[in-house]
Amino acid sequence: MMHKYKSIEAKTCLAKKRVAFVGDSRIRQLFYSFVKIINPERREDGNKHTDISFQEDSSSVIVDFLWCPEANNSMKDRLIAWTHDSSPKPDVIILGAATWSIKMHSGSSQTLQQYKVNVTAMTVPLERLADHGEVYWVLQDPVNEEMLSENRKMITNQQLELYNKAAADALNRSKRNGKSRVRLLAASRQAALETITQSDDGLHLPESTRNIGAMVLMNSVCNKLLRPIDGSCCQKSPPPNLLQKLSACFFLGSAIVFLVLHVLGHNRHRRHVPPDVESIEEKKPMSAAVLLGPTGLFLALCRMGVIMSYFYLCDRADVFMKEQKFYTHATFFIPLVYIFVLGVFYNENSKETKLLNREQTDEWKGWMQLVILIYHISGASAFIPVYMHVRVLVAAYLFQTGYGHFSFFWLKGDFGLYRVCQVLFRLNFLVLVLCVVMDRPYQFYYFVPLVTFWFVIIYATLAIWPQILQKKANSSGMWHLGVLAKLLGLLLFICLFAYSQSLFESVFSVWPVAKLFELNASISEWWFRWRLDRFAVINGMLFAFIYLVLQKCQVLSEGKGEALFSARISNLLILFSIFSFITYSIWASSCKNKTECNEMHPYISVVHILAFILIRNIPGYARSLYSSFFAWFGKISLELFICQYHIWLAADTKGILVLIPGNPSLNIMVSTFVFVCVAHEISLITNDLAQVVIPKDSVSLLKRLGAVGLLSLVILGLDRGSHTPPGT
Repeated sequence: MMHKYKSIEAKTCLAKKRVAFVGDSRIRQLFYSFVKIINPERREDGNKHTDISFQEDSSSVIVDFLWCPEANNSMKDRLIAWTHDSSPKPDVIILGAATWSIKMHSGSSQTLQQYKVNVTAMTVPLERLADHGEVYWVLQDPVNEEMLSENRKMITNQQLELYNKAAADALNRSKRNGKSRVRLLAASRQAALETITQSDDGLHLPESTRNIGAMVLMNSVCNKLLRPIDGSCCQKSPPPNLLQKLSACFFLGSAIVFLVLHVLGHNRHRRHVPPDVESIEEKKPMSAAVLLGPTGLFLALCRMGVIMSYFYLCDRADVFMKEQKFYTHATFFIPLVYIFVLGVFYNENSKETKLLNREQTDEWKGWMQLVILIYHISGASAFIPVYMHVRVLVAAYLFQTGYGHFSFFWLKGDFGLYRVCQVLFRLNFLVLVLCVVMDRPYQFYYFVPLVTFWFVIIYATLAIWPQILQKKANSSGMWHLGVLAKLLGLLLFICLFAYSQSLFESVFSVWPVAKLFELNASISEWWFRWRLDRFAVINGMLFAFIYLVLQKCQVLSEGKGEALFSARISNLLILFSIFSFITYSIWASSCKNKTECNEMHPYISVVHILAFILIRNIPGYARSLYSSFFAWFGKISLELFICQYHIWLAADTKGILVLIPGNPSLNIMVSTFVFVCVAHEISLITNDLAQVVIPKDSVSLLKRLGAVGLLSLVILGLDRGSHTPPGT
């Protein structure tokens, strides 16, 4: 993966450094493309067979081009002059030449032999200069032989390959400890194989290809210093920090304890169970009660440890390659068609026909999550209409958060600590483990902090006195006004925070709260994410309240095959919903600027969401069916969203994980299969651990919460000194 360096990044990397380009007109082209990264305003001045100098005063960067069209004594003398102790040495040297020699001597074999001798003679000063800085020998790019002028016809691709081989052989002989300090730069050559036909004269590369070569060079020089996430070349993975080492010891210790308990339990079982009974019981599956004992607990932690090892190898170690995303309409829309065909094919009758029943909401989460996954891996955020529609999907998840939790508290009236801890554990377990194992801040997995925050807000809104439940509301309609008053208070709270960024920042910048919401020592990302969908949750709560009241008043017809309302009202609502749905899509497709559209999004996304709900639920036949394919994915949608960061995508979502190089189709099939299996397994582990870690007994639960709080403070203290920033 290649990071696209901006001017300020290049200046930061090259501050007070000297870079020297030595060679012919092709090296001069590379020099200009490199300089334009530092200063995009710099233009070619027309000088050809002469030295050229560039200096950036603000960062004291000096970049020189030295005209040496042949690898001869003149080039060698320049290199030797730099090796003298009193001479200022360049920090980076880029050199190469061949076409001039081929042209001047008509491609004679004697010239090729002399070229090899000359390059061999230069290896000694080059190696000495490599001790001080970085030295790159640029392999010769191909030519378009058909477009070459008559005086360049002798510069053939066959000749260039011979010169490249001669240079590589000479430089490889100068290896120290089995490795040459002079690096061969071949990336632009490989790009030129595809683009040389676009050359104006057949010899010099098109500007786009030169820019690629310069950007590759910038990555090679700067990645190890600035460590950008999406620059996977030329930098080593950072060593594990203290928290990562402790987590590895914890999972390894869990595996050892599990093995000990398993062996002891197996031996005890064999001593006390008669042989005939043992043979029968071995055929029975292990019960949930056994699995959730001490052995089951350590088995779950052992499984989690294996999975976390896979996460670390995929996205923190240099084991697997990574590649960049390149958006095309085909890469997004074709997989979209495939999954919806599969989803429609696997349709079943739902067990209940109420509006937004559990099977339907699982289905809704499932297809939305699959769309979001395709959106991420295809890099479709670059296409604004797709970006705006996916923004609605995220808002729909938060809408469901408000709808689901409000419905539960309204109907069940369970505001106990056990319920709260269960929800918080299921939402946060995987992310908290990844924060430690992958060395990332909590806010990096932004959706989990978002839904966790809103769950706490929903709980606080409904739990504070007076607690208004359905039972109370049935006795008096005044309680309904109480609910509306609470929702109005929540709306005012949201508006206050949304229109006062200073207040928002002051609240969320206090330690240790800030540790949960900061990203790169700033809460600007949390502010953006929170504000973007600030009304989605309260919209879901209000919708749930209206629906439950209408349901209690028996206004709705939710029987199998029955339309939700009377025929006339149902038809009008469906027509209005379709019109609203299409109108929103037209508006989203006409968006030209993300910033302006994001400003409108919080106010109008609910229209799209409500239109979908009504279209999906008003017809009785639509409410009676659901897609088991989508519903299956919906049950693990949270795990899919989080796991994609490291074992399907790569470089913290900036690229794509490559398990099988050279075969993109096979690679995506294999990595997707593993990714889905891992997400499903983590879902099972989370459910198992939730039953063990969160006891129903209040006293035991409070003791564990105290222990967790103390452990959290210790981890936050350790994290202050050990956390590695995610990068640029």
